[in-house]
Amino acid sequence: MTQVKEPGSAGAEPAEPAFTSIEICAGAGGQAIGLHQAGFRHLALVEIDLHAAKTLKENIDVHPVWAWEKEHCDVLQADVTTFDPYSDLLKSPGRLKKRDLDLLAGGVPCPPFSHAGKQLGKADERDLFPRMLELVELLEPRAVMIENVRGIMDPKFSDYRDFIFARLQGGTYRGDDGQIVTEEGLGYTVAKWDVLEASDFGVPQLRPRAILVAFRRDVIEDLKYEWPTATHEEPVSVADALEASMSERYGRYFGGEDDQRARHAYARWQGMARGRDAALKGKSGGIAPTLVGGSKKHGGADLGPSRAKTAWKLLGVSGMGVANSIDLCREKKSEGRDLFGADGPMLTVQQAAIIQGFPVEWEFSGGKTAQYRQVGNAFPPPVAKAVGTSIIEVLRAARERDQ
Repeated sequence: MTQVKEPGSAGAEPAEPAFTSIEICAGAGGQAIGLHQAGFRHLALVEIDLHAAKTLKENIDVHPVWAWEKEHCDVLQADVTTFDPYSDLLKSPGRLKKRDLDLLAGGVPCPPFSHAGKQLGKADERDLFPRMLELVELLEPRAVMIENVRGIMDPKFSDYRDFIFARLQGGTYRGDDGQIVTEEGLGYTVAKWDVLEASDFGVPQLRPRAILVAFRRDVIEDLKYEWPTATHEEPVSVADALEASMSERYGRYFGGEDDQRARHAYARWQGMARGRDAALKGKSGGIAPTLVGGSKKHGGADLGPSRAKTAWKLLGVSGMGVANSIDLCREKKSEGRDLFGADGPMLTVQQAAIIQGFPVEWEFSGGKTAQYRQVGNAFPPPVAKAVGTSIIEVLRAARERDQ
């Protein structure tokens, strides 16, 4: 496993959670971490990928702050299309009741709507919006949160968005045959469906995400939902985010036979990254391009398409691959590739996780490529925390009103 070496938080867990959640398509835990930080406690995390599911389970087992989940949360390595929340939850049998879950969340697959793909939308077999809506109907949670790429907001998907709106809150949409279809809805109000930029929340990366937030009508009633506002006036730069980890990587070679080479390469990275940040201060010039996890159908991991690699090069980083960890680099003597390349150092998995905003000691299972794909496909925890906090504000107000 690979570990992001940042301090975790400690604290006693409550005997009973104030707010419960179930998350589908949980990946390596980016959204789960953020929602946990906001105050949700997970009854189930459902993820089809074996390595990502192992990442979730092993982190929950070892981090004290996840003590409640260790006892009560089922991490299910399963296809969400066959997931039955009423029979598959083994750690908390009987705890889950219809209309009693606070939040159903999920980052449903992005490829059907991504600009990097063919944008087949609902014609793509990977589209899981319909399954998410089936689970909403099955569970009737108080709130729903669905995350996807910005591409879902493109004009070409307006009919599909109308379908999702209609299924949740009632209304009309244009069917495949062009006819207008009327839906009664599932009794929800879509409070907001818009795009949040990760760099507004301290994530050193250009990563816009489309977030849908809906509430059951009896919950939202006379209450007002407040969309998250930016937590950072200025973006956190790659130079600042990676300074400590780059210092640690190059510092291993200071004082040895590669001393001058390491010092020169470290200074060069610093100059490129900080120079880029200074040249475009306030214009997000010093933040990273969007990390992508890639597909299992294609080769090893790298930092994205040509345009992204060019942006990384301006930040003093080579985007042509992913570096070995500090210890493995020494063991395999891969410094020439990982640290001293002409285009600068390659990122380690740990550094990619920092760029995604993973804020605690979170470990990733599998080989380097499997780990990087988990990181690259993640939803940044700080953004998930901001959305989760905004949802809890409504849930708490509704609870106080109804009491």
